[in-house]
Amino acid sequence: MAKTIVIKQIGSPIRRPAKQRATLVGLGLNKMHKTRELEDTPSVRGMIRKIPHMVEIIEEKG
Repeated sequence: MAKTIVIKQIGSPIRRPAKQRATLVGLGLNKMHKTRELEDTPSVRGMIRKIPHMVEIIEEKG
């Protein structure tokens, strides 16, 4: 079974650069306090590292 992580959006994309908004959409987040369960891959981890002020990792599974 593949490792997964649950991330939650904690910051608003309002008044943020377009790249940061696009990263949120790429992670599947578009509304405050929304959570997503994603596969734990280097590309997803890199996207999270680009916007640490807007998302938090809630739990890691697997």
